[in-house]
Amino acid sequence: MNNELGEPAHPAADSELGIRLRYLRLARGLRMREVARRAGCSESMISKIETGHAAPSLRVLHKIAAVLETSIAALFEAGRTNTIVQRAGARELMTLRKGGDGGRIILERVAPTSPDSRLEGNIHIVEPGAESDGAISHEGEELGYVLEGSIELTVDGERYYVQAGDSFVFASTQQHRYYNPGHVVARVLWINTPVTF
Repeated sequence: MNNELGEPAHPAADSELGIRLRYLRLARGLRMREVARRAGCSESMISKIETGHAAPSLRVLHKIAAVLETSIAALFEAGRTNTIVQRAGARELMTLRKGGDGGRIILERVAPTSPDSRLEGNIHIVEPGAESDGAISHEGEELGYVLEGSIELTVDGERYYVQAGDSFVFASTQQHRYYNPGHVVARVLWINTPVTF
């Protein structure tokens, strides 16, 4: 079944995300119009995300989380408990909408976070042609290690081509974005502090 954008309907996780976003928005006494204005997107987009009819880009989800005074991690892990070991194949996946001319970006949670967490880890699975949909900046630091494939990382306007085996680190306050210009899926272990996603 396709949604009104002509894309396949999104999995139940997107409905859960929408429910959590709506709950937080209402708990903070905000109207969709206000969240949309402050996040820099349309009211229609907020409505579609809340009803599970659209998945936001990483940039939009980051901005919505900031407006709602939460992290992306908290939006996806409501009610979950911390565990010491995350088994391969059992980790939570967060699928974000297509960015750029290519595929999707999927975040694989390396470890759950809690309100007391100081860092988080994800494996960014970046399909060919996918991008992070615009530069963002926020408090903290970021460290990454390219497991497979390659990405073009832009930090404060400077482009870096990083491939399997390369690593990077930068202050999150610098404008940053990434893009997979290749023909194979890139997998990047990405660590943030404090919890951002």
